[in-house]
Amino acid sequence: MILILSGPNLNLLGAREPDVYGAMSLDEHVAAATVVAKEAGHDVEHVQANDEGTLVDAVQGARGRVDAIVVNPGAVSHYGWSLHDALAAFGGVVVEVHVSNTARRERWRHTSVVSPVADATLTGLGPHAYAMGVEAAVRLLRDRARS
Repeated sequence: MILILSGPNLNLLGAREPDVYGAMSLDEHVAAATVVAKEAGHDVEHVQANDEGTLVDAVQGARGRVDAIVVNPGAVSHYGWSLHDALAAFGGVVVEVHVSNTARRERWRHTSVVSPVADATLTGLGPHAYAMGVEAAVRLLRDRARS
């Protein structure tokens, strides 16, 4: 099982700042990622939350039940130490994704408190972000299984 987490305001993808985030809705991102997961033999669960606490609850609930988390924390990535701590305690593969290239945006978006506890971070992939995040998670899971 792969858990996809989407943070605050990502429910507005496709409508919010399409020049930055593109025209794909969150449902379309998750559908594309689900196809990748299914092809690799994994089920997908998706949680979108506009508050950090719900994201933390989802990570804690994933422990021992989910193999990997693909997380787009949105703005929470820049201040969400409780999400950082929950992901650090998860134990499975964690892949952080961002639709936009955060390094090319406002200075406050340049630092992620989630990145240090992620196995990989993908940014700026636009419509491919979620699907490539799942692909990365699948590959990292395979690597762990071989070790």
